[in-house]
Amino acid sequence: MTSLAPGLRFFDRRALSALAHMRFTTAHRVEGSFSGRHKSRQQGGAGEFVDFREYSGGEDLRRLDWKLLARTGKGFVRLHQEETNLVCMLAIDASESMAFSGGDSHNGSKLEYAQYLTTALSYIISLGQDQVGLAVLKSRLEDHLQPGGTSAHVTQIMRRIEQIQTTTTTQSAPSLRELFERTTRRGVLLFVSDFLMEDLDETFAALRLFRHRGLEVLALHLIHPEEETLPQGGSFRFEEMEKGGSLNCTPDEFRADYQRRFSAHQAMVRQMTLAAGCDYRRISTSIPYLESLGGFLRERSG
Repeated sequence: MTSLAPGLRFFDRRALSALAHMRFTTAHRVEGSFSGRHKSRQQGGAGEFVDFREYSGGEDLRRLDWKLLARTGKGFVRLHQEETNLVCMLAIDASESMAFSGGDSHNGSKLEYAQYLTTALSYIISLGQDQVGLAVLKSRLEDHLQPGGTSAHVTQIMRRIEQIQTTTTTQSAPSLRELFERTTRRGVLLFVSDFLMEDLDETFAALRLFRHRGLEVLALHLIHPEEETLPQGGSFRFEEMEKGGSLNCTPDEFRADYQRRFSAHQAMVRQMTLAAGCDYRRISTSIPYLESLGGFLRERSG
């Protein structure tokens, strides 16, 4: 891969050098367009021989088995189980709840964490000569780039990630369904979200559409530490980020009940993810994104 354009806010090549030897892998068979490292669903090419298929008009004549043609008078193509490239779509939740940064805004928001993480992922995926695309999910599909593997394409993805702004919405399902309608190739959908949406059932129904089409779906569940435990201190004003409401209170008044409810929500998201046939990984924004990414890549490689 040639060099990326300079001046990318969320791309730190020096920091990522420690992970440059790692690769994003998939546990399932995928489809691609050229020879690579991943087992393909398609049959054809120059891998291990599998079977014959009758020749169809318009196919490359070089794939014909000429000896069989001479013997039988019929055209057949040799089928192989080939290695192929991976196609990965990075889908980023840009709802307003992703703007939450807690009491210390210097540590950045959940969205900024997602921007660092997905920028790094796009780089790692491209290093493996695989293809990566981008989808920004709001009340509709805000931005969409089909998968590609050139350095210019990856630079464009990084710049689009850099430009993401959150918007007031409580739904993800409509944008996921729109993305599904634009998805024509099997591969991997990597959905980065805090899963704080009102249409949770519909969101997982949309994710099941991708699974039914044969894509592998990974859910990266971003959680800010102050969402889990609530901040320590006296009186606070809690603001509802997606509807504009607010509440003045002392966290100690309902801390235990809140933590029980939030833990139940986390468990429900994980259960719904697995029930939909998707893979789940919980990521705390208190952990440096490079550490989270390294653990994720090691887990994927088995």
